[in-house]
Amino acid sequence: MKLTIRLAAAAAGLLAAGCGSAGPAGPPSASPTPSPSASAPASAPASAPGPATPAPFTYQPLFPFGSLAEVRAWQASYASGGHQPWHLNPGLTALAFTQGYLGFSHIGKVAALRMTGGDAHVTVGFHRPDGHVSAAAVIHLVKYGSGRNVPWEVVGTDDTTLTLDVPAYGGVATSPVRIGGKVTGVDESLQAEVHRLGASGPVGSFCCQPAGGQASPWSLSVPFHAMPGQLITIVVHTGGHVAAVERFAVTGARVG
Repeated sequence: MKLTIRLAAAAAGLLAAGCGSAGPAGPPSASPTPSPSASAPASAPASAPGPATPAPFTYQPLFPFGSLAEVRAWQASYASGGHQPWHLNPGLTALAFTQGYLGFSHIGKVAALRMTGGDAHVTVGFHRPDGHVSAAAVIHLVKYGSGRNVPWEVVGTDDTTLTLDVPAYGGVATSPVRIGGKVTGVDESLQAEVHRLGASGPVGSFCCQPAGGQASPWSLSVPFHAMPGQLITIVVHTGGHVAAVERFAVTGARVG
């Protein structure tokens, strides 16, 4: 219910900004502080239908669907009763992933949106104390499934000033999983969690590791609980200057 309320509020904000399903995507209500991969909002409608996803699906389906069977079940429920229309909007799907799945409730702003057919890159951010929007991550989504009303699926994040390069995207992970990447910043504090669809919260976590520098390498280990073959989402984040989470990056892996 809390996620539904947040999504309804976010939908109203997106529609007011011109990013709703009925109109073209517009600029954010405040001037964002863009990440290196951020781009200006696209002029295409946020829920414009894209081409059917080719088989096989080459990405890791991280959220909200774990399989094509789940996609088809939602398509049937939407066709019969219009259930959960936010699946057709990449901005709302990105916010549901950030707030509802990862638990970063304060990151509730779509700062930029770039779309090409069935591919979308959504910059999500938060309001700083000075009122400006600070970009936290660029979420990559693709259309997942085929037929009418193909929903959006989160498949990862773009590289910014915080990267998550190890384990390799789509690779195999065992507990504890060694993760690593690069970070740019001063007095950073890295934390990490492991998520699995269907779980009520993180299935593993790590806190905390100091970091900083210019594209400085970092690495740490995260213990987690998941069954072999399950797909997990690994997230690393840093913050503490003006918000608990200011930047984050994710990758997907299979449990070995």
